[in-house]
Amino acid sequence: MPATSVVGMRFSVTVGAVGPGRDPRGLAELARVAEESGWDALFLEDYLVYQGDESEPTWDPWVCLAAMAMTTSRIRIGTTVTPVPRRRPWKLAAEAVALDQLSGGRFILGVGIGDPNDPFMGRAGEPTEPRVLAEMLDEALEVIDRLWTGSPVSFAGKHYQLDGVRLAARPVQQPRIPIWVGGNLLVPAVRRRIARWDGSCAYKGSTDAPQQITPADVRALLAERAGPFDVKVSGGDPAEFAAAGATWWGRWIPPASTEDTLAVIRKGPPHI
Repeated sequence: MPATSVVGMRFSVTVGAVGPGRDPRGLAELARVAEESGWDALFLEDYLVYQGDESEPTWDPWVCLAAMAMTTSRIRIGTTVTPVPRRRPWKLAAEAVALDQLSGGRFILGVGIGDPNDPFMGRAGEPTEPRVLAEMLDEALEVIDRLWTGSPVSFAGKHYQLDGVRLAARPVQQPRIPIWVGGNLLVPAVRRRIARWDGSCAYKGSTDAPQQITPADVRALLAERAGPFDVKVSGGDPAEFAAAGATWWGRWIPPASTEDTLAVIRKGPPHI
């Protein structure tokens, strides 16, 4: 089935790599069905322990993405979002290039600071102060972007230092793999970060009390960013968001049985 596109809008599904049927083999099959059912992308949430719940197995999303790349040929795959501060930026840069090559240029890297209240990270001795995480994210993105050029990189930051290092492998997509920024749209630093990169997959308000992003929010984001730019939203009327300039409308499927997840995916994207 061909991809659905109305006024430039595309449609995605986001799931967590958690529980039965969402291991690498299961997600490879979900991706194949999503492509057949007309979706334009399947994104994975990026957790070591899904939302701090240790009762269900969480599968490494990056291994799952590699499996998904091998069962699809059209849809985009990626993360929404990877908590970059818990990764070494040079390792993340190399993994993203490998996935972009494996998928033939279909990878999107969604990024954020991660959940400061993630109990796993705190007990593992990782930084949890939001200000520090934001500093690490901004430095890491600069490092990753430079490493993707294939040129030697020297960088002297507060959290990362590189002295003429080089990764020769380059992504298929140029000038770089798209970087979509997540986080709270109401935080000024998040908005500045969104304007610096290639897209927004941000939410609005706190995770405890989320607010619905509106078409007016989309128009305001686009006014702050010159040139081509992706805005991914969820909920609301897809047609109204498309008219405001949003380029992606996404549906999140919470942890569920394989049968229930497949039933949602097989319905395909909204018709607008």
